[in-house]
Amino acid sequence: MAEIIQKDGTWVFDGDALRLTPGRDKNVSLLRRELGELLVPLAALAGISFEQGKKSGRLRLRLRDGADPLLHAAGGRLTEPHDPYQLLVESDRYGVAEYFVDEVRNALLLDQVPSGPVDAFLLPGPSVPLSVSAGDGVASFDGERVRLEWKWQAEDAKSAAGPRTLPLTDIVAVEWQPTVGLENGHLRFTVRGAPTKAPPKYDPNAVELWGFKKDPLMALVAAAVQARLPHPAAPAATAALEDAGGAEDAPPAPAPAAEDDHDALLRRLRELGELHRSGVLTDEEFTLAKQAVLKRM
Repeated sequence: MAEIIQKDGTWVFDGDALRLTPGRDKNVSLLRRELGELLVPLAALAGISFEQGKKSGRLRLRLRDGADPLLHAAGGRLTEPHDPYQLLVESDRYGVAEYFVDEVRNALLLDQVPSGPVDAFLLPGPSVPLSVSAGDGVASFDGERVRLEWKWQAEDAKSAAGPRTLPLTDIVAVEWQPTVGLENGHLRFTVRGAPTKAPPKYDPNAVELWGFKKDPLMALVAAAVQARLPHPAAPAATAALEDAGGAEDAPPAPAPAAEDDHDALLRRLRELGELHRSGVLTDEEFTLAKQAVLKRM
């Protein structure tokens, strides 16, 4: 067994799996603390490395493509403070870190673990139920459905329609995008039969993020949903995405809507019209948002 204990966290390797536990240091990110302990099977690893610096070094795990729902949902956009597969190592523990790397690499060689992509998730994703409040809404997931509730800062087009409930069976993809520079981030769900290119601030299936402290936690919601969707490498998942995008020669069949949902869509159309007339929405944004609502009807 190999073990390295740091303020940033503790990594333990028993020959079959790595147990990654975040530290209690104040510099450990909120996302890593909320995610908690991870058990990474050896079969999910593509490699491990250690980078030395003058004052500190960094252990890095590289997972096989498609092995972790969190990495897939985040699309490689988790920055260093939030990446659970990195560990900050103090300079007086460089020898321990190098020994740890050797142990894991030897195990990968002995077990002949391939480094290529996988077609099934090898990690379970965050536990549910899960609820995160960030940006213009609150996203909750209980394992079967996603619920989106809007804060007072949300655009009228969202808040007027009220909370959204998305059954897992209607969701074909989920994406988390962090805030970068002046561009806001988002948590967006692609729903079967309801494609949209509306900006996240107007998309009823998206939470817009503004770069605040709790924004990265929305990646946990994305990962929890992703873990329960068909694996993206599976043929069925590819077909579902094509259906969600709406093939030109075969438009998706309209789903039956409840009467109250139909009324909510009508209210949303009126709200969009008011936003367009007042100049909040450009012609292009109004057209895209209106098309999304009409397709849901």
